[in-house]
Amino acid sequence: MAPPRAWQRMLSGRRLDLLDPTPMDIEIEDIAHGLAFVARWNGQTLGNYAYSVAEHSLLVETLYSRMAPKAPVQWRLAALLHDAPEYVIGDMISPVKAAVGPGYAALDERLTAAIHLRFGLPAQLPKTVKSAIKRADKVSAWLEATQIAGFAETEATKFFGCPKPEIIEGLSLELRPPVEVRAAFTARHHALLEQL
Repeated sequence: MAPPRAWQRMLSGRRLDLLDPTPMDIEIEDIAHGLAFVARWNGQTLGNYAYSVAEHSLLVETLYSRMAPKAPVQWRLAALLHDAPEYVIGDMISPVKAAVGPGYAALDERLTAAIHLRFGLPAQLPKTVKSAIKRADKVSAWLEATQIAGFAETEATKFFGCPKPEIIEGLSLELRPPVEVRAAFTARHHALLEQL
């Protein structure tokens, strides 16, 4: 009996094997396109457009840069790409990830490694860098929760912690059409690569 199909054809023409992804099958345009159409918060956000994982990724990179202003450009690129596997596996909220179990994490790790290698990052990030990006991700979640997902600040703080005011100063979330977010994500990726 033939094994089930575990690959997806990308718009670039690449064929991405989810069980054995290789860096050669990764294109930033595919990532940007996919992430621009994947909704955070299961789409339960205010506004006329979904708040996409691409928009979230841009915010996390901004927050990481504010929180670690002396960090090398490669780690800012890692922050931008922290949710990149979701261009093919979607954005599952934490309770769903817990219900799915360790298979989801293994799939995410394989895709992350291939994406990192494609863009000159180590397959696995140093723990200190991964932790710093996770902190920026939690600040992003707090901002998203309070600005577009209907959480009160006290409730968001309970789940995500309270961000330092200077880190979030002047940041307001805007929901843009996918085509704009895709272009912004791709442009930011190219700008970071040029600085490496």
